[in-house]
Amino acid sequence: MADVKVLVVDDSLTMRVLISGALERIKGVAVVGAADGAVEARDMVIKHRPDVMTLDVEMPGMSGLEYLAEIMEERPMPVIMFSTRTAAGAAESIEALRLGAIDCFPKPKVAVQSELDAIIGKLGKRIKSARNADLKRTSASSLSQARKAAPPPMHWNGRVLAIGADSANTQALFDLFQTFPENCPPTLVVQQMSPGLLTPMVEQLREQIAPRVLEASDGLKVEQGTIYFAPQGDTHMVIDSWPDATIRLLAREPVAGERPSISLLFASVAKAAGSNALGLLVALDDEDGAAGLRAMLAGGAYAIGRNGTDFTLFKGMASQPLVGGTIASNVMKLCGK
Repeated sequence: MADVKVLVVDDSLTMRVLISGALERIKGVAVVGAADGAVEARDMVIKHRPDVMTLDVEMPGMSGLEYLAEIMEERPMPVIMFSTRTAAGAAESIEALRLGAIDCFPKPKVAVQSELDAIIGKLGKRIKSARNADLKRTSASSLSQARKAAPPPMHWNGRVLAIGADSANTQALFDLFQTFPENCPPTLVVQQMSPGLLTPMVEQLREQIAPRVLEASDGLKVEQGTIYFAPQGDTHMVIDSWPDATIRLLAREPVAGERPSISLLFASVAKAAGSNALGLLVALDDEDGAAGLRAMLAGGAYAIGRNGTDFTLFKGMASQPLVGGTIASNVMKLCGK
């Protein structure tokens, strides 16, 4: 497979050199250009046709967020953002992910190679998986942050929903949860994100969707009308039974390099709920979640997973391709009477 072509965009010459040098050390990645801002980047995109762009959030003139919005409206492509990890930087990172960026990484506090070395493995992994990103053309109007009218109440059939995602699916999760009624099925989410981003995402979701949104804690009861996100840190999220489930946070080693683990959540839901469970795996890199989907199917549950950029519904040995844009309707159908 050909190298992934990357365009680096940052107003700082030092950062352009540092990021480019770090990326050049990743096997299978080729830096095709380095731009100092949106104007130069537009020309380089046409000239070099990069597969992925890295983009600084804080730039003079047209900011990274403004340029990202332009990209996703006019020429969608996988974009990885670099941002500070201040409170304001975290909020900007969530906005970038909501606009369609596939990940956000902390910008080095000091422009030295050792600062980038700490994230280079994950950055390289994300760049290589970016080719499978499910990108769509968006506009400012379609991404309005105003709370939309809540969908009508559903008639829940008792099925619990477990979702495995990563930063690249942030826009998809916002879109999905906008369709959830206030009395949505109990929903457990493991979203693997860079440190410091989960809390601002939960806060933004609370302002925009009808169901209650919580960062899970140990011993919390699982109830209809609530979406529970696994906390970032040193624990995995599982449930202990179904119905009348309780969330448990387990201090265990990472699974496939991830903690919290999608697979551990899925396996616990499958064991507890069996056919009264639905697993939805939207993560680009399914190394962690694939085993969890298999556990779901072995336990008699329904499962929705990726096939490239498309999705398939599984039940036992049977499968059914999903037409783009039908994930939300299928989730509601499988969790409703």
